Amino acid sequence: MAESFFPKPLLHQAEEVIERARSRGVSIASAESCTAGLVSGCLSEIAGASDVLACGFVVYSNEAKERLLGVSSALLQAHGAVSKEVACAMALGALEKGGVDIAVAVTGIAGPGGGTIGKPVGLVHFACTARDGDVSHRERRFGDVGRHGVRLASVAEALAMLREFSAC
Repeated sequence: MAESFFPKPLLHQAEEVIERARSRGVSIASAESCTAGLVSGCLSEIAGASDVLACGFVVYSNEAKERLLGVSSALLQAHGAVSKEVACAMALGALEKGGVDIAVAVTGIAGPGGGTIGKPVGLVHFACTARDGDVSHRERRFGDVGRHGVRLASVAEALAMLREFSAC
């Protein structure tokens, strides 16, 4: 594997996702807020990723979530951007807008600020969905491990979800 700024364990995960998706003939999209494209960036480090990686949506603002993925403003107001409901809506939006078979979404609070008692720094919601209608959600509380730590842990979790979905 060539040099990369991604840690080797993440690259191995990405390689496995690409290989599994390729063997099944499925395409992938990501919808990313707190990771700002790191999931699709890690996948694209793998030679031949373009066989399966169709697109990535970086939707840092609520307005971008609405405009690019079709997440409703009512949903954002009711639950907040960092929620199960918004993560699932982001994944569904990426699936539809990207015209892919599998989509993963990440939304969270990487820090160092922005956390509250109910939604602390390190809280991240993930959703993965497939064209067959299967949707999975995970909530992780990585703690205040630093912005870099939260973002890399989030990439690992998103890749794990993609690996599971691409194996089905």
